[in-house]
Amino acid sequence: MNKLKTNFAYSWIFIPEIGIFSAGMIAILFLFFQLPTHFFISIILLIILLDGVALYFIGSKQRKEFEKISSMLNAIRKNELDSASQIKLDRYLSNLERDIQKMFDKNQNDIKYLKKLEQVRTEFLGNVSHELRTPIFTIQGYLETLLNGALDDKKVNKSFLEKANSHTLRLNALLNDLIDISMIESGQMRMSFRYFEVCEFLKETVKEYTPQAEEKNIQLNFRSTKKSLRLYGDRDKIKQVMVNLIMNAIKYTEQGSVEISVIEDDDYGEIVVKDTGIGISEEDRDRIFERFYRVDKDRSRAVGGTGLGLAIVKHILDAHGTKISVISTPGQGSEFKFRLKR
Repeated sequence: MNKLKTNFAYSWIFIPEIGIFSAGMIAILFLFFQLPTHFFISIILLIILLDGVALYFIGSKQRKEFEKISSMLNAIRKNELDSASQIKLDRYLSNLERDIQKMFDKNQNDIKYLKKLEQVRTEFLGNVSHELRTPIFTIQGYLETLLNGALDDKKVNKSFLEKANSHTLRLNALLNDLIDISMIESGQMRMSFRYFEVCEFLKETVKEYTPQAEEKNIQLNFRSTKKSLRLYGDRDKIKQVMVNLIMNAIKYTEQGSVEISVIEDDDYGEIVVKDTGIGISEEDRDRIFERFYRVDKDRSRAVGGTGLGLAIVKHILDAHGTKISVISTPGQGSEFKFRLKR
């Protein structure tokens, strides 16, 4: 009895169509056929009976389809399906089938994205802990040594204090970079876009970091273009980009030069930082803009840096609607370049 009620409950939506069809059949019989009254009543009762049977079987089919749809949705919710191809409905429900498949694909993509975020978060916390721990433990070691008697030893006290101070500066740089990248990724870092004279801007930046290059006997040059060239962007944030690129180029160049140049186009100006340094292997090239990724961990820490510089560069340029590209050959050098609108 419950199954009978359930089947009829699922068929109610078809009652108007079947009722209209049955009424039409009765009207045709009444208008075009002169049937005896009792025979006519019998036909009407037969049509009503057939309507009931039809509604029962239609309801049964609908119930099965709804149960199938409900089962599919529960399987999606419980993440029990492997692919969208496992979702199959009757042909007349093809549109609904496609919608459920799209929902399944979106659900799977969301799950993958959340898992990736969790992995990135875990790796980020691990990297931050490691990067913070190293200078803190080093500073602690120097201070403990000084407190245990080395403070009165003129041969080491000043050296240890200078080394401790160097690590505090590195720690401060790391914290500043963490704050910057956090503000950029959360959308809290405000950008101030306006036109600025790129040649004067680059000359000032190159002049500022020439002493660091000269300490390594490296030539830091700027190949100028026309002085009137103006590009559109946040001058301070582009300065941050250039500082990171120039300092990286100096750090990883043992001999030769670092050259800054601008290539003009009709709609853009392309800023290029080219060095004759150690270069980057192909397998590392796609990952150098990841947070804390280091091509050579031991060497990277030896020359300084937080491991966040290129990640910050990428985020800042993304906010400018442009991309940074790199061409590099191990042992021959690297070339970083990006474009800004004119």
